[in-house]
Amino acid sequence: MTRTNSKKHRLFKNIIQSKPSIMMGKPVIVGTRITVESILEKLAAGETVEQLIAAHPRLTREGIQAALAFAAEALRADVVYPFPEVAR
Repeated sequence: MTRTNSKKHRLFKNIIQSKPSIMMGKPVIVGTRITVESILEKLAAGETVEQLIAAHPRLTREGIQAALAFAAEALRADVVYPFPEVAR
């Protein structure tokens, strides 16, 4: 792990948690029920960081960055994500 990656890992390790008793174990922002999944979905749908923070007052920029770092780390795993072919 590089120094930058190590820093990112520390960032999300203190901000992201996963407990079976909270949101069925999905990764969430500590102290909230805001899932990493919902943050990613809203950003992908075009919501801005400012809109997310306005909609979720307990969410911070640092929390959003931690969610992105967590997702990037999760996707680094050696897993293949097959996509169905689209008919042309």
